[in-house]
Amino acid sequence: MVYIRSAFILIFLSSPCQSNDQLTQTKPLLLEDTLISEGGDFALGFFSPTNSSKKLYIGIWYHRVTERTVVWVANRDNPITTPSAMLAITDNLELVLSDSQGHTLWMATGNTSGDAGGAASAVLLNSGNFVLRLPNGTEVWHSFDHPTDTILPTMRILLSFKTQPATRLIAWKGPDNPSTGDISSGMDSTNLQMFIWKGALPYYRFPVVNDMAVAGAMYQQSNGNAAIMYETRVNAGDALYYTYTVSSGSPYTRFSLDYTGKGRLLSWNSTTSSWTVIIEHPHSCDLYASCGPFSYCDQMGPLPTTCQCPDGFELLNSLNFSRGCRRKEELKCGVGNYFMAMSSMKLPDKFLHIKNRTFDQCADECTRNCSCMAYAYANLSSIGAVGDTSRCLVWSGDLIDMEKNSFSEVLYIRLGGSVRRKSSLLKILLPIILCVLLLMLGALVWTCKSRGKRQKKRVQKRRMLEYLSSTDDAGDKNINFPFISFENIVTATDNFSESNLLGKGGFGKVYKGMLEGTKEVAVKRLSTGSGQGKEEFKNEVVLIAKLQHKNLVKLLGCCIHEDEKLLVYEYLPNKSLDYFLFASARKSMLQWPTRFKIIQGVARGIMYLHHDSRLTVIHRDLKASNILLDKEMNPKISDFGMARIFSGDQLQANTNRVVGTYGYMSPEYAMKGAFSVKSDTYSFGVLILEIVSGLKISSPYLIMDFSNLITFVSIGRRSEFRNIHRKTACKLNVRLCHVAGMEHVERWETRRFS
Repeated sequence: MVYIRSAFILIFLSSPCQSNDQLTQTKPLLLEDTLISEGGDFALGFFSPTNSSKKLYIGIWYHRVTERTVVWVANRDNPITTPSAMLAITDNLELVLSDSQGHTLWMATGNTSGDAGGAASAVLLNSGNFVLRLPNGTEVWHSFDHPTDTILPTMRILLSFKTQPATRLIAWKGPDNPSTGDISSGMDSTNLQMFIWKGALPYYRFPVVNDMAVAGAMYQQSNGNAAIMYETRVNAGDALYYTYTVSSGSPYTRFSLDYTGKGRLLSWNSTTSSWTVIIEHPHSCDLYASCGPFSYCDQMGPLPTTCQCPDGFELLNSLNFSRGCRRKEELKCGVGNYFMAMSSMKLPDKFLHIKNRTFDQCADECTRNCSCMAYAYANLSSIGAVGDTSRCLVWSGDLIDMEKNSFSEVLYIRLGGSVRRKSSLLKILLPIILCVLLLMLGALVWTCKSRGKRQKKRVQKRRMLEYLSSTDDAGDKNINFPFISFENIVTATDNFSESNLLGKGGFGKVYKGMLEGTKEVAVKRLSTGSGQGKEEFKNEVVLIAKLQHKNLVKLLGCCIHEDEKLLVYEYLPNKSLDYFLFASARKSMLQWPTRFKIIQGVARGIMYLHHDSRLTVIHRDLKASNILLDKEMNPKISDFGMARIFSGDQLQANTNRVVGTYGYMSPEYAMKGAFSVKSDTYSFGVLILEIVSGLKISSPYLIMDFSNLITFVSIGRRSEFRNIHRKTACKLNVRLCHVAGMEHVERWETRRFS
């Protein structure tokens, strides 16, 4: 004692501060010293859990983790209470922690038989292992062999050994008290199971282990850091131990047993500067035997973790799940018993391990014994087990501490014969009942969806009618026109993609779309600032819905969605007449037969509007851009936004709001706002002259000498106009169209054709 005290005083006075990874016989560790592992991951030194100097401990912690996390404590039950202390290597090659009064607070002794020679050292490795090393390099003691509450990667946890007890983790007594607590964990020396104990009683039981198993698992943190962990149980003949490693570059990983009884696998998250829980045991209902006999904790069902009875069992007390379950039918030895398989189970406690059996032998072992309640079998040869290549477990008495989770074990439970008959009948009836229920559910869903669609259409129609003031100009209240949902239009046009844009103007934009994936359509999306307002939109919907003619564009549907007003038409691939008629590069595609066909088609459409339909409709905006062409160049009159309906014997109407396109307007309409069928006749005459000549009504070609095309034809160059199509074989048709055009553009409406 005098020698230790004197040595302590001398070394304390003469030793300089050190910060390397080891101490030697001449260089002990003092209070102000800290060892740092060579890689910088771990530190060893003196610490206080409460950051005070009243109680100090020697410990190992993560050096680069901002939150001090202690993974090993040497003197956990003998804290330093004196002003100074040191950790030194004695002449007997022992690690000794002593205080300033010479009291030994902790000691580590290794196997140092024989002449070691030279000076020993104690080194902190970058794995967190503190090693006592002889001068010849032999390591005689490891802190990894004496863990406190933490398992680090590469640490070997002894599960069973013939000459010494298995390794046991013991949790701290409290969050700031590293002394030995009541919670401990280790292998039960009598069987193949690891436990967490609370005092002397089991608190949680891990699944039954094999004598060798290797498992790999990958986990990923929220910040993207990932690690692959390999767990191994190795049978080394006279010893069975557990260890795990993590892949290179993984975040810090540790298994920790805390004072609350939780065993957690933790990973350091550098982004949040905190420990992330990867795995945690136990949960609410998997505490040891918490569900009672013949009951299991179900963690795979739709409900939160709860206690369940296996088939053939019922709850002893429906108000107290912990009482367990009882058989619905008592067993009769040798009379009609059978075994029911339960998969994904953690096997029950208190089993008998029978070695070197096949599956059939294991099943027969339990079947012949009336007291055997269950059995389980595992073939261990595929995972490299030595000695016993199989594992046959049998149970007699109550089955306790079962759990259904992602385990791979199958448990076979003995049941009475009548339960099997009921179960077989249920297996036959259950699929039939489920099929019937699914058919009924499908029919119900289909009915509800159909009813919902019909209701949605009715709501859309009611809104549309309210928007259009319910009654059209012809006095019809039940207007029949299709509604198309805004969602379908958005899908059809790829959310009004610019790549689907066909054209735009003052009214808005027109998009090409594919409705229901098969039908090509043109969608007119009226802009909020469009000149086409409520009345124009109403005309488009009502008139085209009522008027059906091959030379009128066909309206497929409409939509009002919030501020959106949309019209869906048939798609006409050849665009409008002006696209060909007034473009020098394309007008040659309109040979006289095609032009004459277009004139005839437009004439039929106008005849229908004015005389053959049940309504008399004045279009008021006939022009080349409103004549659309299908793939066979057949004309279709479009854009009825400005149209008006005449009822009864009405012949003429007046308006203060003159709309349309100058040049195509009749004189009486442009000057006085008077319009009638003769107004459309005038516009059609202008259109005929444009089609025959290929010149626009206000073409720049005419400006120098003539005010417009009509002046050019009637006064200026009549012969030149007639010679435009001189090469055609149908000169008579050209002349007739010329004459008809001029007859239609008479200044006085009484002289025009009607």
